[in-house]
Amino acid sequence: MTHINLLPWREEARELERKAFIARLLASAVVGALLMFLWILLADNQLEHQHMRNSYLQSNIAEMDKKVAEISQLKRKKAEMLSRMKVIQDLQGNRSEIVKMFDELVRAVPDGTYLESLTGKQGKITMSGFSESNNRISMFMRNLDNSPKYANSNLTKVQQDDRLGEQGSVFDLQVEVETSVAENSESSQP
Repeated sequence: MTHINLLPWREEARELERKAFIARLLASAVVGALLMFLWILLADNQLEHQHMRNSYLQSNIAEMDKKVAEISQLKRKKAEMLSRMKVIQDLQGNRSEIVKMFDELVRAVPDGTYLESLTGKQGKITMSGFSESNNRISMFMRNLDNSPKYANSNLTKVQQDDRLGEQGSVFDLQVEVETSVAENSESSQP
């Protein structure tokens, strides 16, 4: 005789399919969670590695900043030393020039003219003095202009003064100092 199966086989098949679907769903959830955990672990590892690289770079940058500060300080000291050496060389080279300037000044001052003060600044000399007459001041200016060391004498003040008589005068005078040919050639060279 034939067996007739009256059990609900479709429902059992559906139940088996539902259980298999839930099992696959749980398996994919576990695999997804595992993959997510591995990805987070890998990302944390890379982040930690990047932090280590950043700290290494920052420590090296700090060292380099110290070295740069040292180098700039050494360059500043070098520039100071070079400027001091230049001043000393200029002073040594111009020793004889100063003597020649004063010698020419003494030769240019006529009798009856007296200097009270001399001030030199940036290639100009300012003189104050008194004279017996205005003619002697004019002669003094001509002598300075004819001198090889001085040029462009400029009288800035003349006032009457009775110290040396009725025609006596007090004066202020500016004159430019001429540089020699040797000094000009040295200053034009690098």
